[in-house]
Amino acid sequence: MPDTSLRQRARRPTPAELDAIPWLKLLDGGQRELAVSTLEVADAEPGERLCRIGRPATFWFGVVDGLLKMSNDDTTGQAVTFTGIPPGGWFGEGTLLKRESYRYNIQALRPSIVAGLPIASFHALLDGSIAFNRFVLDQLNERLGQFIGARETDRIHDPDVRVARNLAALFHPTLYPGVGNWLRITQQELGYLVGLSRQRVNQALHGLSDAGLIRIEYGGLRVLDLAGLRRFPADDQAAKAMASGSPRGSDAQRSAVSS
Repeated sequence: MPDTSLRQRARRPTPAELDAIPWLKLLDGGQRELAVSTLEVADAEPGERLCRIGRPATFWFGVVDGLLKMSNDDTTGQAVTFTGIPPGGWFGEGTLLKRESYRYNIQALRPSIVAGLPIASFHALLDGSIAFNRFVLDQLNERLGQFIGARETDRIHDPDVRVARNLAALFHPTLYPGVGNWLRITQQELGYLVGLSRQRVNQALHGLSDAGLIRIEYGGLRVLDLAGLRRFPADDQAAKAMASGSPRGSDAQRSAVSS
């Protein structure tokens, strides 16, 4: 872990990093200038925390590159991973709106570039930009749907379904516009998010690949049928493919997303 805090390592964003922030494109001249002048970025190391339960929220955070995990693993109750946050994802707007302390931890699963907008700038944009308000409203709406779905998934004991639903959540086009249809992720990282071993995640991924829902590629995963992944195993073709135990593909594919 670094000797200095993430806040101490904050720096000005590069033009390429600004281009990766989806809501900046919605702002008019003066509002964009305010945002760009106050935005900061920092390089988070694996295991480093951006947010801790009980600490006041002072920034609105987003992922420029990398992968984060939102969880409650410091509380006295059962440990729960709420979601993973891939590139393009911004989070914590509800906490900032209510000016509350964090009720979750945010931790980097791999080296990640994270951006932060100070709470004062966040509220200034809410007060002055209809487009920014709509973006935040869409975030809140989609996040609510995601968490409802995650709660349903937590009640499912089938590991294949849990992997499919959690993987589909990482490809949400509104919450994570930086992902597209390909995500750099290892089986170990996906296992951290789903709560399964790397070996069991490997088995589930190859089943989903056999079903034609994803393709395992070097360094990551490509989604071929997001709608099918979301409703798995309701899709008859996917269910049959998982049950048939069809050939798994090449050895190169098997190891492509291994840790």
